[in-house]
Amino acid sequence: MIQIIQGDCIEELKSIKDSSIDLVVADPPYNVGKDYGNGSDKQQFEDYLSFSRKWLRECHRVLKPQGTIYVFIGFRYISYLYQILEKDLNMNFVNWISWHYTQGVGKTKGFSPRHDDILMFSKTEKYTFNLDSVRIPQKFYRKINNMRGANPGDVWEVSHIHYCQKNRQPHPTQKPEALIERMVLASSNENDTVLDPFSGSGTTLRVCQQLNRNAIGIELNGEYIEGIKERLNERFNGFDSIDERMLRVPNDFNDSDIREDYILNHISWFLKNHPDKINSFIEDVKVKYPRRQAKKDLTYDLFGELV
Repeated sequence: MIQIIQGDCIEELKSIKDSSIDLVVADPPYNVGKDYGNGSDKQQFEDYLSFSRKWLRECHRVLKPQGTIYVFIGFRYISYLYQILEKDLNMNFVNWISWHYTQGVGKTKGFSPRHDDILMFSKTEKYTFNLDSVRIPQKFYRKINNMRGANPGDVWEVSHIHYCQKNRQPHPTQKPEALIERMVLASSNENDTVLDPFSGSGTTLRVCQQLNRNAIGIELNGEYIEGIKERLNERFNGFDSIDERMLRVPNDFNDSDIREDYILNHISWFLKNHPDKINSFIEDVKVKYPRRQAKKDLTYDLFGELV
């Protein structure tokens, strides 16, 4: 079930029961002057920190003991929010994730920003983390490697949702679905409940809808809520973004029998939420491992009709 609530997040959070939420994904205003149509991104320094303490305290209250919170935040305030989470709320630090992107704000004095930060904290040391659900393909085929994939690490390279992309919503800070996909898969299970206290363009709700999670979204701006409803009714053809490493074809896969088994697994492991990427992946397989004249290549025959 996907529930959308219009209102101020601090007030609306008070109506959610204690210890009822499995995962919080929060993308609050960064207080840098973005126009969300409600003035929430233009607060005085101390007012912004007070606001942050209030909504983080409520999120901590509603989290289950094994629950996790991810918080997107700009560099100016990240150290303050870190202190609130660790010192004020006594939460367990898990990761400081860097979302790296190739395009950002240009500067002529100082270096241009090319990343956002994401704080990952859990309510206790015993938290949900499904590593197998978020692994990335290995670079090489080796018998000693876990071919189910490797840990993706704490630097996530995913492109922005550009304004020309068909899934772009009228929201200034829309996040790519691939980022939220990884969080939801790693830190919740099917039928768990995910909370997004700043729903914005509805990315978290859309991802939860496709990954069989329940979700509660809170959003102040009524126009954004209408956009979220339209987005949830759209046909699903795959998430709007992907970590390009998910398309990686391992090197040194010279045994065609082993390669055939792996390629089938690759699609189910890494691309089941990205059906629009399967054909391009198969083409890359055929380029890297072309059909040999002297020996039948099972991989080529298996996928020759799909492209």
